[in-house]
Amino acid sequence: MQTIAATIRLGTISLLAAWFLGFAFAPPAAIAASPTVESSNGESVPDAGDSQSDHWSFRAPQAFPIPAVTDSSWPRQPLDHFVLAKLEAEGLKPSPPTDRVSWLRRVHFDLIGLPPTIEEVDAFLNDSSELAYERVVDRLLASPNHGERWGQHWLDVVRYADTHGFEVNTERPHAWPYRDHVIAAFNADTPYDRFVRDQLIGDRLGQDAATGFLVTASVLLPGQIGADEPSKRLARQDALDEIVVNVTQTFLGLSVACARCHDHKFDPISQRDYFAMQAFVAGVEYGDRPLETPEFLAARARAESLRTDLAELDRELIRFEPLAGSGRRRPAVNARHNLDRFTPVTTDRLRFTVLETNRLEPCIDELEVFHVDGRNVALASLGTRVTSSGDKNVRDRHELRLINDGVYGNSSSWMSDEVGGGWVELAWDEPQAIDHVVWGRDRQGKFDDRLATRYQIEVADGAGEWTVVADWQDRVAAGESIETGSDAEQKAEPDATERQRLELVARKSDLEKQIETASQPPLAFAGVFRKPDAIHLLNRGDPEQPEDPVGPSVPTIFGGEDVTAGLDPVDESARRTALADWIASPDNPLTARVIVNRIWQGHFGTGLVATPSDFGLSGLPPSHPELLDHLTLDFVRGGWSMKRLHRQIVLSAAYRQSSAINPDAIAVDADNRWLWRYSPRRLEAEAIRDSMLAISGQLNRQMFGRGYNLFNQRGGLSGFTPVESFGPEGLRRLIYAHKVRREREAVFGAFDCPDGGQSAARREESTTPIQALNLFNSRFTLERAEGLADRLVRTAGDDPREQVTLAFRLTLSRQPEPDELDDAVGWVAEQGLATLCRVLMNSNEFLFVP
Repeated sequence: MQTIAATIRLGTISLLAAWFLGFAFAPPAAIAASPTVESSNGESVPDAGDSQSDHWSFRAPQAFPIPAVTDSSWPRQPLDHFVLAKLEAEGLKPSPPTDRVSWLRRVHFDLIGLPPTIEEVDAFLNDSSELAYERVVDRLLASPNHGERWGQHWLDVVRYADTHGFEVNTERPHAWPYRDHVIAAFNADTPYDRFVRDQLIGDRLGQDAATGFLVTASVLLPGQIGADEPSKRLARQDALDEIVVNVTQTFLGLSVACARCHDHKFDPISQRDYFAMQAFVAGVEYGDRPLETPEFLAARARAESLRTDLAELDRELIRFEPLAGSGRRRPAVNARHNLDRFTPVTTDRLRFTVLETNRLEPCIDELEVFHVDGRNVALASLGTRVTSSGDKNVRDRHELRLINDGVYGNSSSWMSDEVGGGWVELAWDEPQAIDHVVWGRDRQGKFDDRLATRYQIEVADGAGEWTVVADWQDRVAAGESIETGSDAEQKAEPDATERQRLELVARKSDLEKQIETASQPPLAFAGVFRKPDAIHLLNRGDPEQPEDPVGPSVPTIFGGEDVTAGLDPVDESARRTALADWIASPDNPLTARVIVNRIWQGHFGTGLVATPSDFGLSGLPPSHPELLDHLTLDFVRGGWSMKRLHRQIVLSAAYRQSSAINPDAIAVDADNRWLWRYSPRRLEAEAIRDSMLAISGQLNRQMFGRGYNLFNQRGGLSGFTPVESFGPEGLRRLIYAHKVRREREAVFGAFDCPDGGQSAARREESTTPIQALNLFNSRFTLERAEGLADRLVRTAGDDPREQVTLAFRLTLSRQPEPDELDDAVGWVAEQGLATLCRVLMNSNEFLFVP
């Protein structure tokens, strides 16, 4: 008796806690589906005893038999048997099928986010066979618009945006390759288990952009946090926490991050489990990474060929360069490229000495010494040894070993430890016949400080005596031309030799530009990977209170296995691979269930589990647990194909139901959790905007690439001025807009469009005055209405009745009723055709999935 009473008290506490967290809005029947015990009066109450480890979602999906139903003629797919069995058990009946046009609009919006064209409506209505439905679905699943529609659902969940968020909210200019990857993967029907692996280890699978998933969240980058070490440690912990949040709630539907500071209050996730998950991604940094796409690899191969041509040109141009010390004036020293040519000499040592700089310690980027046959014999890869007067080492940026590593740029250069001076010496095992030296301060031309303005180049003879072969003295001063004064006045038209030199110089400049373009890999904000941090259990989640070290392992509830056992502990990618293998395993009880539920939600508005990112004890239980397990197992058996699941759902009898109201059914199931009808819902912001563009004939269907601007700036804390009138680039689908985190799109943001700050596993559906005002009065709507009116005149001519009829068919996919036609013709005569177009775009029939 005491045990039952305690259970009841615990159940009451759990229910109150769930209500406080916003989870107590489940229909009574859904709560009753939870594990129960019998109280002293014979009533069932939620089982809040030791049931954490036996929670339904932590158990493997079960293979339930297809249930028998009374009305065996209704089901069209196996899933329909489960839906109908539940309805019959509750004393309910399914609604009759909806009309064909309503189904066509429904499936168009669900699968591609755009309304059907007049031609598509006519073709469907004229095809009376049952296969007509299948043909429509197959066409839509094959459309490139499918990935754009369902890619947006995924981006909502993972918090995708094109800015970094937080206080500074600076632009994240290379985030969009991840968005494009998602769209392409959905279009290709990438098996979901492979899709998961791509998100976590795409860098190992030839899908570099896919790991943008790991770093989609807000972050404070270096320079945006405090300079003190505690601030840096806290920022690092926050960054790792965001990755754990993304991984666990997206793939597993669990709020593991709630255990950052203490054991999870509801789910069997300990604080140690949380940090063990963090250890899997402890080597992930937020940042850009080069993409080795097939296009770039081809361009890089082309660049290598061009470099051979450039080397040949350089050899030809050398003969036009004046010898150092010849009495001819030479160009001024510059930061990017300097050539010192001298009479060929054979030596086993060369010294470059800096005598003066424009400021600070000298920096030399790639000291190159050329053999008379044109080879750069200074390269470290050839065994050339290098010493110096002293180095100012900055790790991985300014080191002596970088002066002859063959890599250009400030980040691969040598810096002296002496202000205004210093020397570096190259030595060879065998004497080299050399005739010129090339050097610079920054061969990429980004920096011009620390430039050697006075210098000398010496070679050693066999006796060890040093001889100057070139120096600064015959170079003109900075900003001064070689031809000045009387030289310039006396200069005649270039002779044949000079013309030949100028032609070679022009060819060289063109080749250098081609090489630079081809050598720059595209970048993606897809994470930078390094040696993993040492992860510790943090008391109260405070990085200043580290306790025991924690290695990567799966949560204890799933076995607590160290899936990295036997792997190199510093192999960062091995950790992520082990995590990906565990999550994407068919034995994982959550992964397939979670994505099946997300896809179901995308078609019915609410998932079988109404809390799509919380399958834990705080979340709601499934309305149809047997159906969820049936679909999950079938999904895995079917090769994890998302398009196959889409097809099953939209061809089902449950999906084909009418949305008509049934008062008797509402009295039993007001929220339609038992699916006695199809619940109509308002289109999302993207589908509304895209549809307005489509029917007006103004939609730019260009896919992929850098996002277009919605505001006058692409990042920043505040001061965003919305773009009101868009050019062709801004008439692409809204998924291709540059998404500023925490700043909603000016017109359609009011339609519950997520701002990228938090995961939006399920969008809210509010109704506010600002929505109506935006949609009726915005410049965007006015321009689309004018565009649609122009289309009507072009297509239907000057006949108002033909114009109105076409307007209805384009916007609502149907003919106007006789009274609608008469009223609309009168309205057009009075208010104009564009006004009618605006009214139709604001109608519920246009804005809702029927």
